[in-house]
Amino acid sequence: MRQQYARRSRVLAGALALFALAIVVQMTRIQNSPEADVFRQESENYAYEWRTFYPNRGEIYDRNGRLLAGEKIVYEIGVDLTVMTDAHAISYAVADALNLDYNQLMEVIQNPPEGISYIVLADYVDASEALYLQDLKKALNDQAPEGSVGGLTGLQFKSHPQRSYPENALGSNILGFVNREGKGYFGVEEKYDSLLAGNPVTVLVPTDPNKAFEIPHAPDGTTLILSINRDLQAAAEDILDTALGTYGARDGVIAVMDPQSGELLAIAVSRRMDLNQFWNYGAVYDSATEFNPVISKTYEPGSVIKILTMAAALDSNTVTPETTYLDTGSVLIGGVTIENWDKNPWGIQNMVGCLQHSLNVCMVHLSTQMGATTFYNYFDAFGFGHLTGVDLAWEAPGRLKVPGDEDWYPVDLGTNAFGQGVAVTPIQMMAAASSVANHGRMVIPHVLYAMVRDGRQYQVPEQFGATPISTQTADTLNNMLAVSLEDESSLALVPGYRVAGKTGTAQIPVNGIYDSEQTNTSFIGWGPVDDPQFMIYVWLERPTESPWGSETAAPVFSEMAQRTAVLLNIPPDWVRQKLVSK
Repeated sequence: MRQQYARRSRVLAGALALFALAIVVQMTRIQNSPEADVFRQESENYAYEWRTFYPNRGEIYDRNGRLLAGEKIVYEIGVDLTVMTDAHAISYAVADALNLDYNQLMEVIQNPPEGISYIVLADYVDASEALYLQDLKKALNDQAPEGSVGGLTGLQFKSHPQRSYPENALGSNILGFVNREGKGYFGVEEKYDSLLAGNPVTVLVPTDPNKAFEIPHAPDGTTLILSINRDLQAAAEDILDTALGTYGARDGVIAVMDPQSGELLAIAVSRRMDLNQFWNYGAVYDSATEFNPVISKTYEPGSVIKILTMAAALDSNTVTPETTYLDTGSVLIGGVTIENWDKNPWGIQNMVGCLQHSLNVCMVHLSTQMGATTFYNYFDAFGFGHLTGVDLAWEAPGRLKVPGDEDWYPVDLGTNAFGQGVAVTPIQMMAAASSVANHGRMVIPHVLYAMVRDGRQYQVPEQFGATPISTQTADTLNNMLAVSLEDESSLALVPGYRVAGKTGTAQIPVNGIYDSEQTNTSFIGWGPVDDPQFMIYVWLERPTESPWGSETAAPVFSEMAQRTAVLLNIPPDWVRQKLVSK
């Protein structure tokens, strides 16, 4: 009997073991079946969703750590129509707080598009105004009878960042702006848009609020440190505004650069806009070239270009500083008679006198002595007709006509030598003239000083362009330009500092004829001559008080140079020389 029960127990245990094994096999089969994969994906999609996270845009600082562009929190204010109780109260409160039209708000709330449950009433609302409405909503809810809700129930607030410019219009032409879609326009904001914007991150995130700690953070965009000196920029804008009023000029620019490194320290233009109200762009500018004419607007520079004609003549051994010629007041080239600015002969002059008296006939003499091939090869090497590579959006290349072009004529060899018939930008003139101030080597103008990424700062290396003239030529011409200013007691002289430079007066063509009363006046100069630490370019368009650069742009240069020396802490020449001699 016992054997019979034992045999039955073994059979039952075996059956149970087989049944258990079958269950395990079936579970394994189901877990690895295609249907299980679908179920698993559906359950994951239910707990998670794909979301894109956008980084905060990188900040922009001046070289001394002053914030020029950053982010601030603003609010979108809307209405959840599914819980709203009083359209009148919401419309009245929002209209009063944000200075909007009550009737329009009521129309939007009461007549939403079909199927819409959330309506945006206003966006980019300042935090203080949004906080006022939030407090008002809370107060009404607290005062509501028990069991009821306040009149602003349904009013919603969504925060998000907006580009902010704490200096408003200061340096607006350098910075550019960011629109409400997050795209940079003009200046640094456009040139370095991708760096500043950073990289969005798209990932699966939990829909369960209890798992909010799993939500990732997109790394912020790169922070930029500019070579711009905020205080020098403010001084340049102030001096320019005063000069426009003093001389009755229509427009103007003042640019300051370190001629040994290419770092741009200030770029002041006459038309500026509050970057926090970028939508007013069309009311301030007629075209994109007006946003920053230092890099975008071409013009005939006039006599400032004589610096480079003389550089080419000296470097090609066409003349020396002591070479003389007989100035008769006029010269014939290409069938056209060219005259000096005062239409008078100056007699026997050497090359210093040629520069000092800004003689057009002398420049024609030099260019024809060099010949077209040599002359234009030098001007090409100086960068005319090419981009300088400045790291600001919308740079224009200018235009240098050369033999072989359909619109080039033999007379252009003469007129180009004193700055007519050639189109340049102020930044091109500065880059070209840096070869004289910087011992023969041109710099590449730039505003980026350093970048900060992931807590590390990366310095931008110095950038140099061509070497169109020799060190000897540059140093010789440097002294010639300084002497020419000193001998004529120029209004560009700077007390305590020896400077080199040249005036420019370019007649503006009106209906194809140069008008002697309509001029662009300019001055380009640098100092101290023995160790140039600043180069300043002044350009005034159509001054009415005087048509001459020597009487308008030159004194503006002097004032700007004095402010620059103070703000950059450059000791006077006698102090520096005394320190060097010790």
